[in-house]
Amino acid sequence: MFLNLNHYKLDVYQSARQLRIECYKILSLIPDSERFNLTDQIRRASTSVVLNITEGCSRKSEIERKRYFEIARGSVIELDSCFDIVIDCNYIKKEELGKIENLIKTTFILLSGMLKKK
Repeated sequence: MFLNLNHYKLDVYQSARQLRIECYKILSLIPDSERFNLTDQIRRASTSVVLNITEGCSRKSEIERKRYFEIARGSVIELDSCFDIVIDCNYIKKEELGKIENLIKTTFILLSGMLKKK
């Protein structure tokens, strides 16, 4: 933000930021009993996606960069599983998660593309 680095302009970074924002918005719909479990996990995983993309983009080594992108993609997969639990527990209906579903898919695809780059 303050450094005005190139990764801020990347589609994958923008998608990850939107995903995090949408995850944070949805947290209030999850019961308080999940506060120290599912809610915290969604918060951490969605933040991890953004931060690992950021850190990966700062690395000079392609191997290091890809490692951070792999971690970010793993956090996207983790979010997908978290929302599977949310739906299974009837906390939120799948139909209400359309925006998050699209962002999870988009971010996953973009990160996968970053891992294929040479």
